[in-house]
Amino acid sequence: MRFTILPIALLFVACQPTPAEEAASASRPAAAPPGQLSDFSQPMTARGNEPFWAVRIEGTRFTLLRPDTPPVVYEAPGARISPGVAAWEAKSADGRPLKLTLYVSPCSDGMSDFSYPMTSEVEVDGETLRGCAAKTAELPKGG
Repeated sequence: MRFTILPIALLFVACQPTPAEEAASASRPAAAPPGQLSDFSQPMTARGNEPFWAVRIEGTRFTLLRPDTPPVVYEAPGARISPGVAAWEAKSADGRPLKLTLYVSPCSDGMSDFSYPMTSEVEVDGETLRGCAAKTAELPKGG
């Protein structure tokens, strides 16, 4: 009996996530349940605060907006879409990369009582910006 339990216990331990995997998954919203339709049609806006930023998504054109900084335009050939998640990899005219990921997961910006249908994550210039997103036409009023 002891020899049967040991391999099963080892299998259970081997399947556990590492601390790094747990930390990475904890910082990302859960994906939509299987079979749930995700609507990533455009135009959309992702934005966050502290620091303030926004990315306008219009077709293959992404515009990064930050206070006291000229807008930077990026081009993204298309998104990788899976249930509840869309991810784009874009480049500016001078070759700077920007990665934008949207998760279908309710989001609050933390400074207002606005609710958004998506959570956003932007990787740009060595920085990760987290915020909320919605179709531009459906952005909360006053936001």
